[in-house]
Amino acid sequence: MARPLARLFAIVLVAVIGLTACTGGGDSAISGNYRQDTLAVVTSLRNAITLPDDAPEKSAAQAEARQLINDFAARYRRDSRVSGLSSFTTMQTALNSLAGHYSSYPNRPVPEKLKKRLEKEFRMVELALNREA
Repeated sequence: MARPLARLFAIVLVAVIGLTACTGGGDSAISGNYRQDTLAVVTSLRNAITLPDDAPEKSAAQAEARQLINDFAARYRRDSRVSGLSSFTTMQTALNSLAGHYSSYPNRPVPEKLKKRLEKEFRMVELALNREA
């Protein structure tokens, strides 16, 4: 009697874990619409890097930027419909640059040279999105 119950319990447990793993986190700002998601990430990252260093919301903005970078990359990196677009490759370059800075120098402000480069890449992404639309 115990053996069939143990098997049933194991099957139910695997099904529950499998189904909950398949559902998204729900709290992600990434919707699945590439164009809207890209523009939202660009706007959020611009806000995060332009905040003054002494702003009280700076650390929250950086944490949100890191989460958006991870969510965006996880959502679109393997999507063959967008991975070949120039807006995507430029966006990946910008995201990798900013993520690299945040992971290597978490307590330092973003250097002016990197800010200028990111702003240039963000403009290129927006132009490419307008062309691709």
